[in-house]
Amino acid sequence: MDAHPGNRILQRRMTRRDFLWLMSAASAGAVVVPQLQGCATDPVTGQQRLMLMSEQEEINIDKQHAPHQFSNDYGLLRDARVNRYVSEVGTSVAEVSHRPHMPYSHNVVNANYINAYTFPGGTMACTRGIMVEMDDEAQLAALLGHETGHVNARHTARRQTKGILAALALGGIGIAAAQSEQLSGYSNLIYAVSAVGATALLAHYSRENEREADDLGLQYMAEAGQNPEGMVELMDMLRGMSDRQPNALETMFSTHPMSQERFDTAQREAQSRYGDSLGRNVRRERYMDNTHDLRRIKPAIKEMQAGEERMAQEQPRQAEEHFAKALRQVPDDYPGLVLMSKAKSAQGQHREAQRYLEQARASYPGEGQAVHLSGINQLAMNRPDAALDHFQRYERMLPGNPNTVFLQGVALEGMQNRQAAAQQYRRYVQQVGTQTQQGQYAVQRLQAWQ
Repeated sequence: MDAHPGNRILQRRMTRRDFLWLMSAASAGAVVVPQLQGCATDPVTGQQRLMLMSEQEEINIDKQHAPHQFSNDYGLLRDARVNRYVSEVGTSVAEVSHRPHMPYSHNVVNANYINAYTFPGGTMACTRGIMVEMDDEAQLAALLGHETGHVNARHTARRQTKGILAALALGGIGIAAAQSEQLSGYSNLIYAVSAVGATALLAHYSRENEREADDLGLQYMAEAGQNPEGMVELMDMLRGMSDRQPNALETMFSTHPMSQERFDTAQREAQSRYGDSLGRNVRRERYMDNTHDLRRIKPAIKEMQAGEERMAQEQPRQAEEHFAKALRQVPDDYPGLVLMSKAKSAQGQHREAQRYLEQARASYPGEGQAVHLSGINQLAMNRPDAALDHFQRYERMLPGNPNTVFLQGVALEGMQNRQAAAQQYRRYVQQVGTQTQQGQYAVQRLQAWQ
């Protein structure tokens, strides 16, 4: 058998190794390099600071990358009550921040892992995994206040500036610090569908960044009328879970390093600086009322967390058992259906995987991940024409993902349409370059065909 995957694609004889390689196309990374700016006023300290990313660029990054990251997290939660509530709490915190003019957006995504994150322009998300673990509104305000602190301290822009300066010192801007480590987990290594650069933008903060975000978050939540004890309770909850469910917190602790020192500082600051606010109502009943329907499916979310842990350990058969238990509780749950399809695909059961993907698409028609995965699954079943249809449909739903351009090239190559495949490969290389494996493959095919 020919060792080159391109020839097997052309002959429709893809192996399981080829399939996994194509899945990895969805997690190809790219450097995000802003145009060089100059000094800017630090919104928190009021002092001049070298900043090589403008405020408008921060906002543009949100518009470009947040929709893809949300899709990678199984889309936005379809619970109007929860969404209104989180937006209300987040807006009250943002209004008293140092950058109240930023276009903040507070969202809940369907991901099961425990985390919250923000893009530099103020587009935030809490996962449903962390929403079912918190107990009151003060904790939610602390979580959103912390993320608002990252936006106001411009931590992403500062990290990019340091990376670019380091790259320039080494003689090449193309190795800027946006080449940061991937978030852990199988979904980012094999099955992710986020646009290039998104995971780099959400890479972990330094301990100094975390301390500053904690301090600002405490300030903002207290000024918004919340009990600052919520920050202490939030950190205590996360510390306790790190002993009981360390894998569920793996992503959060990789993006937000936790330490005993952070907890001790929050506890000390809440008592010393905000002691007058500690008697405020933590609004537990309000939180419970607004999150009732979401908390009702907590047992199913726990099963999915257990299944995702098995997938990370490359145990798809055991993962399938957990996903099956979850789906018995919530039969139409979009993340559960997509996760089951991934477990089936990992076992080579692509027809079964396709059945679950069809159910997922029916349960959440406007969300793109199931469409994208359907295309990849069709490639695994040597149906490049059907795969192309899904990739084109996905691109109409969620444009701007270069990985889909590459996969369209693969599908067209499998259909023996070299001219159209070459066009897609050229598009991919123009957008991403040749630093990824997919870029190198595209260049090899273009050279071979010339």
